[in-house]
Amino acid sequence: MALLTVPLARVDNASPRLRLLSIDISGQPFEYVAGQAVMMAPHGAAVRRPFSIACSPERAAETGALELLIAMEGGSEDLQWASAGALVDIDGPVGTFTFPATIDQSRLLFVAGGTGIAPVRAMLDHALRVHLSENISLLYSTRRSDEFAFLDELRTHEREGRVELHQTVTRDDGTAWDGKRGRIGRGHFEAVLHEPASTLCFICGPSSLVSESAATLRELGVPNSLIRTEGWGRTTG
Repeated sequence: MALLTVPLARVDNASPRLRLLSIDISGQPFEYVAGQAVMMAPHGAAVRRPFSIACSPERAAETGALELLIAMEGGSEDLQWASAGALVDIDGPVGTFTFPATIDQSRLLFVAGGTGIAPVRAMLDHALRVHLSENISLLYSTRRSDEFAFLDELRTHEREGRVELHQTVTRDDGTAWDGKRGRIGRGHFEAVLHEPASTLCFICGPSSLVSESAATLRELGVPNSLIRTEGWGRTTG
């Protein structure tokens, strides 16, 4: 796709350290598959970086916007330029961590660590719109309880019985969090993996989480061909 220069429609706080950038693509043709990424930078920057698209193609068509979830690891100055109306350069889409056009499995399992929720959210929303008969589960891990993004949306899906949601935090020392703690591991998967041989799995997050989760799923009987992964710096599946 040719390089596009388009404005930011809005910038929202997805959590204290996460920002959700909505890029206005209304009137611009931009086709992609749920799970893919886009190359993006402030207009005129020499280098564009890949960011997973955090919304399904269906949602993008409805809202006229691409949504990108960005972690502010270095502090607020990382996105000082980002405000409604600011121009960005985008091209793409890129990436092979995608939701397939057709599926044969009766169950779907999504595993997300940190900002790995971005492509998972896109896939999840697509699946809820297109694959209504499948049973869908989500395991979502963050460092602290205030770092979960899209939580109201995910809990709405849970209340409606559309998604089985499991959350865990890995570094939260506070007493306010009364949910599960610790890294996603075998116990989490045993609680949510109901039919290993017929569950299509998608894992996205830090490479250690991805590799450990994939290994655990194989140990629990999920065929390797049904495990699709994306870890920071590498893509497989």
